[in-house]
Amino acid sequence: MTRSILIVVTHLLGAGHLTRAAALARALAATGHRVVLVSGGMPQTLISSGDATLVQLPPVRISGTDFTKLLDETGQPVDEARMEARRRLLLETYEEMQPDVVVTELFPFGRRVLADEFLAVLESAEAARPRPLVVCSIRDILVWPKRPERAEETHARLRRFYDLVLMHGDEELVPLSASWPVDDSIKSFLKPTGYIDDGIQPSIPRTPRRGIVVAGGSSAAAIPLLRVALEAARGIWEQPWQVLVGQGVSEFDFRMLQELASAHTSVERAQPDYRQRLASSALSISQAGYNTTVDLLRTRPRSILIPFEAGGETEQRLRAKCLEKAGRAIVIAEGELNASRLQAEIRKSLAGPLPPVAAVNLDGLARSVSHLESWCPARPSLGRPLPFAALDHALDRARERGIEISFWWRDDDAVEATPALERLLGLAAAHHVPLALAAIPARIRPSLSERISDAENVSILVHGLRHANHAPRGEKKAEFGDHRALSDLLGDARAGLEKARISIPGKVLPVFVPPWNRVSPALVSQLRRAGYWGLSAFRDRTTAGRASGLLQVNAHLDPIAWHRGRGLDDPACLVRQLSDCVERRLTGTTDPREPIGLLTHHLVQDGATWDFCEKLLGYLKERAVPFAGAASLFTREPPSSGERDR
Repeated sequence: MTRSILIVVTHLLGAGHLTRAAALARALAATGHRVVLVSGGMPQTLISSGDATLVQLPPVRISGTDFTKLLDETGQPVDEARMEARRRLLLETYEEMQPDVVVTELFPFGRRVLADEFLAVLESAEAARPRPLVVCSIRDILVWPKRPERAEETHARLRRFYDLVLMHGDEELVPLSASWPVDDSIKSFLKPTGYIDDGIQPSIPRTPRRGIVVAGGSSAAAIPLLRVALEAARGIWEQPWQVLVGQGVSEFDFRMLQELASAHTSVERAQPDYRQRLASSALSISQAGYNTTVDLLRTRPRSILIPFEAGGETEQRLRAKCLEKAGRAIVIAEGELNASRLQAEIRKSLAGPLPPVAAVNLDGLARSVSHLESWCPARPSLGRPLPFAALDHALDRARERGIEISFWWRDDDAVEATPALERLLGLAAAHHVPLALAAIPARIRPSLSERISDAENVSILVHGLRHANHAPRGEKKAEFGDHRALSDLLGDARAGLEKARISIPGKVLPVFVPPWNRVSPALVSQLRRAGYWGLSAFRDRTTAGRASGLLQVNAHLDPIAWHRGRGLDDPACLVRQLSDCVERRLTGTTDPREPIGLLTHHLVQDGATWDFCEKLLGYLKERAVPFAGAASLFTREPPSSGERDR
């Protein structure tokens, strides 16, 4: 089904950001979605939006590498009137679309100078009901923040506004952590897609490759490289040369470069056939921009890279060095480039073999489309009904026998206020269902306390301490398993309860939820000593909690297929599991008074999983099946060892 998708991008120096965003827009539109691409940089005639609608804002650009001073088409500093016109058109586009998905290219990792207009769209999305999926799209390499507070500002904006970060690269070639301080607060947002390759698949000639192709991207920043290449060409006559000049280079500079060309060298404006020229050439000389790198990986010429480093830029140098380490290029630092050095490296490269077929993931477009579709269920969200017949039958039998079946809802791994948490709270409120959040004490941020301080029917349970795995390699993950000394387990359990109570005063119930639902029986027997009244794990409760004087109420249904891609498990199978839960209460094989627990994980759920939860809650509401709150399940003194669990 069709989604309505808004993509917002502003390129300021080269056209790489717009090229990626336009490729994503075309791919989504070709899949049948309604896509609007809003571009705020200089118009680029060679970049097509395909079947997507292009909205051009009053353009801005920069001079050199000064990203703090915005200029208009004529090179004059932009004024407030232009910035307000951009913001107004952007918001009008949003209001007209009412998108299901909003994608911001690079922001909040970059484009701080344009933060006001990006934030205006994000705030509109945050206030919308239903709220759209909000996604950040980034390249493989970012710019390391100059100050720690800038990274924290970026992470705070991610946590507040975003659901997902599509990283268009291959972590095996360049890990994002090499160019950005990736911490635990954003790891759950990141989805590597592979490199975006929207170019035409070139035909590789059977005849030996000939010629040297020189290109430096679309902007005037490439002129020094092109001048040195034209000088070097005078000493290498055995190969024909093609020097391609970007559309962002002025006509005056283009003519100047033509005048420097030797007889065996052509100087032309860059054309859409660049990739085919690479596929036929013996050697490429270029900078190391994102799109150029993808072209090189796909066409496999020998390659000499001169990464752009003016103004302290590090992106291209890091990418070039990773390619050199993989044996795919020779790198010359920009400050070391001269004609004689380039000639020496050309002869060295031509004497070697062509690089092998790349083992790098270049399927970024298809994966990006798949991520967006799976995380954002098409409207209307309920779509095809679930097969509830077996559950209907089981609930009818329970009613006939006078056995009340009830549910409760536990969600694990809460640490802070995020769009995913907002979606969770909204879903619970819409269906008037109490919610128990199992929070990780050592990772709780103030925003979580602020968000739920006044939230009705929301309780906090204690989800271990750090959610850190202490199991030996090869064994199932556990923070509180038998692998550790009981004194350490007890100390961490006590610390978890204390930290949770300090972080979220007045909301914490003394209920222990072991990470990965695994806990040492020895610790269970001592949890009362750590101040706990209750225990919640997974599957039907046992006598362990009762024997230890604990109230035990478990979860029973987890809709995520953890070992099969972490998407939604088979819905029919999930409904059967619920039917079996009811049947066990009918036959007495488990305590009929234990409510059936729905277990969710808001930080990792995809669109299909959210959709399933909404359908299930709606079904149970129609059946008038009650939901119990954790506050009612765990708010009295635990039973003695001889007393039954509630």
